[in-house]
Amino acid sequence: MSTVAPISVHRVSGHTHTERPDLLAVEEPLEIRLGYGPVSERGQRTLAVTMRTPGHDHELALGYLLAEGIIRQRADVLSCRHCVQDAQKEGNVIRVELAPTVAINWALLDRFSYASASCGLCGKTSIDAVRQQGATPLEADITVSAELIHGLSERVRQFQPAFKHTGGIHASALFLADGTIRRVREDIGRHNALDKVVGATFLEESVPLSQYGLFLSGRIGFELVQKAWMAGVALIVAVGAPSSLAVDLAREAHITLVGFVRGEQFNIYTNPQRIR
Repeated sequence: MSTVAPISVHRVSGHTHTERPDLLAVEEPLEIRLGYGPVSERGQRTLAVTMRTPGHDHELALGYLLAEGIIRQRADVLSCRHCVQDAQKEGNVIRVELAPTVAINWALLDRFSYASASCGLCGKTSIDAVRQQGATPLEADITVSAELIHGLSERVRQFQPAFKHTGGIHASALFLADGTIRRVREDIGRHNALDKVVGATFLEESVPLSQYGLFLSGRIGFELVQKAWMAGVALIVAVGAPSSLAVDLAREAHITLVGFVRGEQFNIYTNPQRIR
């Protein structure tokens, strides 16, 4: 499935009207199913349906499970693949087989059957549920310079082909203290882009990702800070502004939160000691 879709638009500029081709970011549902339980009594259950831009679905699913506290190491996952039995859904169902040793507390995972691309927490019965996963305050010693932060947005933009074509897609990136961009993922949903980049790194390096900083192309909501915390990322830099709850959670997690990165300016909301 493609990440972009062609369309014809009517472009109005002043008094001039023209029809021309354009590209849109693709949005499709992804159903995440879990296979779980002891070898002698395996079960299957749909965990969530999220609207996402197709591509890197395996990474999205694993990043999502990591953020929910369901998995913590690569050994927790036996396999992750699209369901060929659901051909009518055209690759929009992915099944993750969990190791028999993985215990699931379904009471903490209750949510409505639909989560939109703009909110990873839509359907949560209680914000308290995401606080009950055993995460402890982060003590990562990563520090970066102000000069590095000034140039992050332009550096990440070089790895955003879908944004270049559509202008309507978010990005999440992991970077090292020296400014090296380690990995970038795009998605129409901010939380999906973060799940993808964390899931991809989890597959190669496991967690915590304490040696990395996280760059976000949009605003910083509570759910993005929570996902970073679960992944062990102690530095978040974003183009947009944080919410009050995001700042509260970052303070609780000992995460350095930087927002409103604009040219030579930015705001540090929590734990400024990681910025030189």
